[in-house]
Amino acid sequence: MRILPILLCAAALPVLVACGSDKTSTDMETGATIVAGGTGKMTLGVNSYLWHAALDTMSFMPLASADPFGGVIITDWYVAPGAPDERLKVTIYIMDRNLRADGLKVVVFRQTRAAGGWSDATPNPDTAHKLEDSILTRARELRLATLNPRA
Repeated sequence: MRILPILLCAAALPVLVACGSDKTSTDMETGATIVAGGTGKMTLGVNSYLWHAALDTMSFMPLASADPFGGVIITDWYVAPGAPDERLKVTIYIMDRNLRADGLKVVVFRQTRAAGGWSDATPNPDTAHKLEDSILTRARELRLATLNPRA
């Protein structure tokens, strides 16, 4: 379970950044944590809603790395139980502080198993688009939940 420590770090990040600051708030447009202290305001690097939505959406795959400041999530190879001779790896780039469809890019890598081992194969182009749609839908849900906490 390598994903749990990464998720805990991502969840604790706003608290750690806020240590020693005078005031902490959230920018409702970007979801970024804003820390106001003696040196002015500081915000985290990427859209928080997209970041958390990407982690939620990809939680079924093992994570290789996750950088909340650079906005890059890289999964490890994943073999679906129903397709043991195929594996996928996903890289997600969050490129904007705003919750925008063009602020997200998903790249899917696919390999198939042959007698000599794993070899690169072309992924279905719809896979990346479906993952992007899922992440964007989840990000919108998270934003709405923040704006309407009682709903």
